[in-house]
Amino acid sequence: MSGLKALSVVSEIYPLIKTGGLADVAGALPGALASHEVEMRTVVPGYPSVMAALDEHETVVELAELWGGRARVLAARAKGLDLFVVDAPHLYARPGNPYHAPDGTDWQDNPYRFAALCWVAAQIGLGSVPAFVPQVVHLHDWQTGLTAAHLTYDGRRRPGIVITIHNLAFQGQYPSSMLQGLGLPWYSFGMDGVEYYGNIGFLKAGLQFADRITTVSPTYAHEILSPECGMGMEGLLKARSSVLSGILNGIDDTVWNPATDPLLPVHYSAAEPLGRLAAKAALRKRFLLDDKAQGPIFGVVSRLSDQKGLDMVLEALDTILAVDGQFVLLGSGDKELTAGFHRAASVHPGRIGCVIGYDEALAHLIQAGSDALLVPSRFEPCGLTQLCALRYGAVPIVTRVGGLADTIIDANEMAIDAGVGTGLVVAPTTTEALEESILRAARLYADVPTWQKIVRAAMKCDVSWTRSAGRYAKLYRDLVKERTP
Repeated sequence: MSGLKALSVVSEIYPLIKTGGLADVAGALPGALASHEVEMRTVVPGYPSVMAALDEHETVVELAELWGGRARVLAARAKGLDLFVVDAPHLYARPGNPYHAPDGTDWQDNPYRFAALCWVAAQIGLGSVPAFVPQVVHLHDWQTGLTAAHLTYDGRRRPGIVITIHNLAFQGQYPSSMLQGLGLPWYSFGMDGVEYYGNIGFLKAGLQFADRITTVSPTYAHEILSPECGMGMEGLLKARSSVLSGILNGIDDTVWNPATDPLLPVHYSAAEPLGRLAAKAALRKRFLLDDKAQGPIFGVVSRLSDQKGLDMVLEALDTILAVDGQFVLLGSGDKELTAGFHRAASVHPGRIGCVIGYDEALAHLIQAGSDALLVPSRFEPCGLTQLCALRYGAVPIVTRVGGLADTIIDANEMAIDAGVGTGLVVAPTTTEALEESILRAARLYADVPTWQKIVRAAMKCDVSWTRSAGRYAKLYRDLVKERTP
């Protein structure tokens, strides 16, 4: 089967709007699938940054009323992406983060904003745009879950539905009193429908009605069947385990390519890695670090949360200083962690630096200039930062969970000798084990030939979408074949 049409439904997409790895995946997957003869278009809300980026567009659907105002659906091109944009200013024309108000609280009408996205996506899935009628609708995370309910309850022949869980911790639960306001029929509120512990569950709806469920790594697909990682969904996921699989994320290796990256001071590659020295010097200058330190630079690019293990990193800073190392951080999130890292930077100028927020150029520089990248997550569906680290030659120090376990080979003695050790694996997930891994990294770093062997092995890893895009294409085709009369 060739020329398969797939509709992706997302709440953010790089490079138009990004808060995390979901956007990177949504932005990279369509291009990766093109070589497998899958034509993918993406439905996305018309946030200001999305509307401003449109190269060309035409109105394909006019809506007199969409959850409180007029709207239209645009078929558009932006930054090389083929899109359907839900142009509804009353829902999406807001500054900054797509989910939160400037004070950091959720937009109060988020359930309606994403219900509108889901309803529009379902209509496109059912043929409201005759020029593009998808055979598969691919949903991403809770914000898009009601699409599956709308497609199912409509009653017409629907396309196949795939939902990908990027992080099971975020589920989109709202009061049952919103049922009619979200455009759902009364009979949808039941255990076999959208009901979830007395609430309406956006993600629950997606998991209930999808034909295929994927997670972003094989290990995470196994972990979420347990009470420890299932976040209350393990019962439903076990019941649907026959259609559950893990497909590892990749990264866009044209955006993340140290040999061509315009955001780096000097280009380099696995064959010619000396450009990392220029990146390291630029990183020290950016964070005002002392250039006399003899230990490694440890970097973090992350959301600041306990899930990401940043509380353990904060506790381990003394160990980094004890090995004459330095530390740089880029991220935002928990206020206590933010204050803690600020305090550490003020107490140890020249040794510790932090930038709160997100800066794409600085993220690239940290990957290129750090000697090691810390990713000590307590759970991690896939993780993209460690894949970028491999690509850029920053040795990842990770916990043995989720996609981190699937992507990093511990540089023990045998793995180093075989040339396959690509990072350091922390186990168990404790501050003490993280500190021991920092000490081990410092010892390995002092042995220059051994450290360079690990760096070369890391940079030779294939972290692209090549294999995973093929798995998604096969999943789509198997699903279409299964549903063909």
